[in-house]
Order: sequence, then structure tokens, then C-alpha cells
Amino acid sequence: MFGVVYYLIALFFYVLSLPLLLLAALKSKYTDSIPARFFLKDFSLRTRPHFWFHACSYGEIKSLEPLIGAMGNVPILITTTTQTGYALTKQTYGKLGYIEVKFLPFEIFIPFWKSQLSHLQTLVVTEAELWPQLFMTAKKIGAKTILINARISTRSYPKYKRFAWIYKKIFACIDTIYAQESQDLHRLKALGAKSVIVFGNLKIISKPTLTASYPKSPLLTITAASTHPKEEEPIIKAFLSLKHSRPRTWLILAPRHPERFGIVENLLKTLLEGSGYTYKVFSETGFVQDCDILLVDTLGELCNLYAISDIVILGGAFAKIGGHNPIEPAFFHTKLISGPHIFNQNALFEAIEGYTIIEIKDLLATLLQEQSLPKASIKDSHNKLQILLEAIKSPTHRNQTNT
Repeated sequence: MFGVVYYLIALFFYVLSLPLLLLAALKSKYTDSIPARFFLKDFSLRTRPHFWFHACSYGEIKSLEPLIGAMGNVPILITTTTQTGYALTKQTYGKLGYIEVKFLPFEIFIPFWKSQLSHLQTLVVTEAELWPQLFMTAKKIGAKTILINARISTRSYPKYKRFAWIYKKIFACIDTIYAQESQDLHRLKALGAKSVIVFGNLKIISKPTLTASYPKSPLLTITAASTHPKEEEPIIKAFLSLKHSRPRTWLILAPRHPERFGIVENLLKTLLEGSGYTYKVFSETGFVQDCDILLVDTLGELCNLYAISDIVILGGAFAKIGGHNPIEPAFFHTKLISGPHIFNQNALFEAIEGYTIIEIKDLLATLLQEQSLPKASIKDSHNKLQILLEAIKSPTHRNQTNT
């Protein structure tokens, strides 16, 4: 009954939204996604997939790469809802004949894929892509359904609770949920989810990729990464004080947001004036080591820098930002220092070991004791990948009956 009522409501809002959808389709950012999702452009599947992965955006598609890469050459369908996600998926998998890439059709159209999904064994959906027809269609054909990387933030939880009766129906169609942390598990169960497992963030199974190889300096290399306002100044001052007792040290400074690169350079000019210390700017000189501070004012370099760093000071957690991804510096076994405000990255910090949490006022004292700092590492990432693969590939009751 719920399925019929929900379908009719979705159909009503679809018809109501048609004028807006037609107008939006004229915008360049929607010229591909809206015709495909709402007007059946390139709707039919050319393959009969055994496994279906669905993710919303660029970042979620990126996080699936290790999992999809380990699946083998089996028929796979990958769907997404955003242009950036679709573009990355096509770029990564478009030339592989056994993988088909599609925009996810709007709810009222998904059931019409049912006849083309007769071989489907497992549907895997990431994070909060809780489309009822997506899961109901998979269950109607006897496929296993899995939600991975599931997370419900403190901010969004009240919104979920207002529609708890709907989510209870959706969760009834999901066989297993892999939550990012224990707080997510409790919230998901409160909303009606049954089989929920705390797994951690999917990023823990992703290996960072290097886009350039830089030489390791004989000096102690400290990288301050993804820094925010009110973080750069105390970090630079702590580094300059460290230089008095540890002259064979240099700093790589990589602010988080491009619009602040100029502001940080002006700060460097002020703090270094008359000190005898020098800085250089990455976009002007490239990677060089003949300076005391290298300001990295381009994006996409962090993993390249982590690979040659002895110490990483991870920004966004000394200020009350919520922290940033510690998995990448942990992968390279750096000595990782973070502030205490990691509330947006709890699941990722739980997945690593050997990091140091301090207040910004204690940074100099911590750097002076750098030889005693532990090296960070990722906990058990290989086994995590195997757990997901086994869950996805293990046959459903329907598959066992048919064999």
C-alpha cells in the first residue's frame, strides 16, 4: 500500500514540477542530468547488471573506486544524480564494456527498469541516497540491498525524525546498513533500521594517489594542511620559534580555501619581516626547497606533500571547523597533529591510530618533542574491504535457489 501511495504522490509532484524542470534543463549544468533523470533520455539499459552501485556526487563516486575495482569483470551498473558524479564515473569506467554508467531516473521511472534487472544480485547505495523506489524495485526482483557509509548528522537528524514513518518503510527494504560511527547506528535504529553495523568511513579503504613525485628534503619537513583563519598565524609563529632551536626545519603551508591564498601570503610577509627567513609561492616557483616556508596556493597537492612530510599539522580542528580527513596523512605514516575540534571527522579518526590531539597553544611544545611523537597509521583497511566484498558478493536466497 505504501508503495502505491508513494508512487502516486511522486507522480503528482513530477507533473507539478514539469515547467520548472523544462526551464532548468536549459541551464548548462543540467543539460545532461535533467533530460536523463526526468525525461527518459537514454533510458534503457544495454546490459543486464549483476551488481548495482548508486552514489550521489563526485566524492561518493570517488570513495567507491576501491570497491568497484575489486569486484572483477562482472556486469555492473553505476548510477548517480549529479553532473560531476556522472562525469567522473564516465571518465573512470566509460571504456570498460562490463560497466554501464547512467543517471538515476526519477522515482516514477525506476520500476520500469525492473525487467532489465533480472540478473541483479545486489544493490549498493551510499550515504543518504534513500530513494524508496530504488530499494523497493531491487527487493521486488529478489536482490540483496546494502546501504554503506551511512551517516545522519546532528543537524539533519530532527528532519529525519519528522518523517520517521517514511524512513521506517525504506529501511524495511534494506538488508544491511554499514554506518560510519556508533552515533549513526543509534539514530538509524531509532528511525526503524534493523541490521546496522558500525563499519567506519568508506575513505579508509581508499589509497591516496600521487599526481607528482617530489624529493624528500634532508631537513625536518612540517606540512600545515587545510588551514583556516586563526590557525595560520599561531602555526607560523610556532614554526619560527622552533627554528631557533631546530634550524634544520622547514614548513610547507597549504591553506584550505583558494580565496584566502593572498591573505595568507600577506600574513607571511608581515610575520617574516626582518626575521631573515624566506618564503616562496608554489604557483610561482613550483616545488622548491630553498626557502624556510613554501606557501602552496594550488589545489590537488596535499597527497604529494604528505608523501614527503615528517610531521603533518592538520587544520580545521584548532578553530571550530570540525576537522579534515586524517586518512591521507595516516596512509603515509606521518606524525599527525590535530586540534580537538574533529566533530565532523570522528569516524575517520576512529579508523586511524598514532595521532596527537592538542590545543593550538601547545603546538610549539609538541613540535619540540617531535622525536617522541607516534607515527599515524590506518587500522585494518584491507580487512574492511574484504568484509564489504563478501557482503556484496555472497549470494541471496534467490540466487542460491536458482543455482
